[in-house]
This record gives sequence, C-alpha cells and structure tokens, in this order.
Amino acid sequence: MSRPGRDDRPDRLYTVTGGRSRSAPDAPFDLVTLVVAECDPVPGMQSEHAAILRLCERPTAVVELAAVLRLPVSITRILLSDLLAAGRVSARHPRTGLSSGVPDPDILEQVLVGLRNL
Repeated sequence: MSRPGRDDRPDRLYTVTGGRSRSAPDAPFDLVTLVVAECDPVPGMQSEHAAILRLCERPTAVVELAAVLRLPVSITRILLSDLLAAGRVSARHPRTGLSSGVPDPDILEQVLVGLRNL
C-alpha cells in the first residue's frame, strides 16, 4: 500500500529531474514560498514545467504545487529551480505583517475583539 501523492516509480522521478536529486543551493524555495508564472507555457516544454506555469497564474505555495502535481516536494523544488533559472517564474515569501518586528495594532485589536466574542 502506498501513501497518497507518492509516486512509487523512482525511474519516472529520475527522468523528470534529469537525474538530479537536489535543487540549486541558492534556490529560495521552502514549503510556503509563493510562486508566480512570468510567462505562458511554450510548445515543446517539459509537461511538468508547463503544468507549473499554468498552476501559477496566481501566487501559489510550493506545497500546493507539489500536492496538485502529485510529486514529492523535493522534486517540485528541482522543477521550480529550472523555471526560476530560465526567468519563467518568480518566487517570494508571503508577507509576515511584521515590517518593524512589532505586530500591527489594528490586527491585535481585531484578535482581541474576536476573543471577547467567544
């Protein structure tokens, strides 16, 4: 019995990544990194790369991409590194809301009101 979303054919994963087992060391991708496509898929592009570009019309987290593609996150990172190197995607971390290291007072007030309403 296999786990959902896990590809039990390592030869396919080897082929998809061109034999690589790790993304580039300077790749900025962690699970919550948001990825946005900078262009549309082009004819002749690897099918996984094209699928990523279609999925990333809006900012999409790496972990969401891996789930939809039914690929391990490590493989998804390698594919994203390829697209980033080619300038086909951009990546950024989601905003934390802490520009100065201090939470926004309006958000804290909304949380307090919500807690009081419980």
